[in-house]
Amino acid sequence: MRAWFAIPLWKRVVGALLLGIAIGLLWPQGAAAIKIIGDLFVRLIKMLVVPVVLITIAAGIASLGDPRRLGGIGGRTVALFAFTTLVAVSIGMGFGLLLQPGDGIVLAGVAPHVLGPAVTPADQLLGIVPVNIIDALAKGDMLAIIFVAVLLGIASVVSGEAGKPVVALLQGLAAVLLHLVRIVMEVTPFGVLALIANAVAGNGLAVFVNVGWLALCVILASCTQMLVVHAALLRFVARLPVVRFFRGIVDALIVAFSTASSSATLPVALRVAQDNLGIARPIASTVLPLGASIGKDGTAMYVGLLGQFALQALGIVPDAWMLGVMLLTGALAAFGTAPVPSASLFMLAAMLGAVGVGAEQTALVVGLVLPFDRLLDMTRTVPSASANLTVATLVARAEDGLDEARYRGHTTT
Repeated sequence: MRAWFAIPLWKRVVGALLLGIAIGLLWPQGAAAIKIIGDLFVRLIKMLVVPVVLITIAAGIASLGDPRRLGGIGGRTVALFAFTTLVAVSIGMGFGLLLQPGDGIVLAGVAPHVLGPAVTPADQLLGIVPVNIIDALAKGDMLAIIFVAVLLGIASVVSGEAGKPVVALLQGLAAVLLHLVRIVMEVTPFGVLALIANAVAGNGLAVFVNVGWLALCVILASCTQMLVVHAALLRFVARLPVVRFFRGIVDALIVAFSTASSSATLPVALRVAQDNLGIARPIASTVLPLGASIGKDGTAMYVGLLGQFALQALGIVPDAWMLGVMLLTGALAAFGTAPVPSASLFMLAAMLGAVGVGAEQTALVVGLVLPFDRLLDMTRTVPSASANLTVATLVARAEDGLDEARYRGHTTT
């Protein structure tokens, strides 16, 4: 057991992936025999979706703490992150619609998903506000759950002293859920083994072609978010040279890629913000820790992209209303994503559930993508780190807390 747990989880997942491919190709009857393991893994994911969405979004908003932080620097920071997150979701969705990475994929044992009777936009809007919160939780009504989570988080913040016990409870529950997610993730190699074996037994190696297209979309969307959106904000809003910015933050981007963690990148980001970009310490120490919690451009982009990938795999053609709902729920889900590897895959259920896709179908998409998610996670952490430092630079510029000479490299550190 010690030897097993000493191996990094992603390596165990890759090993299970390779073994699943071999079983699917050489022993398809064996793939059918272990199908129950994949089914159990899917049920574990479904079990976590509702509590993870409700608690992490509420705890993320509640972590803003004193409502006075929403004024001045805090308010500008939150507004900028909300903007970049919305843009990131739309870019991910755009690349998904343009390149169609999920087109033609067949999920083993899953028929094309048929949506229920058409619902008018007015009824869908009314459905966001639940009549019975418990009923919404039991049914997994994601729009209603997100609405309740946002209200709960905001109410906890504005309640001041009286709300502190609730904030502590939410943060404690979030911490417990993170450990629960980690426990479930330890089952991932066995679930991936069964799911991939059945997918390959039913469809052959062609099932991986779409994953390659998905990876290409992640790279293109990440580059677009950084080199177009972040660069435009720096050049036209802050009126600062872009090349100098990216040259100054390269250390943080390398750490972000290697660790796939915004939290692990924070110490390096604080250093380069002050030493290379000339951001005043009070602003850097306020914006960057907040950004490590809510500045998730990479996650937002990935959730938007993966949502389109899933719809294409399930044979669903989204209309304008569905795309709008996915944009909003994707941004909110990214804001509350837990700081653990592959947590964005759990938030995918919030986006798809909001447009009527069942948790079973979502879990199968997660099972297909999960073996490759480590590399994708490393890639999408880079635009999140870039967003954090971009917003810190914009806030410093607006608050007269930027040493422009240091930023431009005219002084030594």
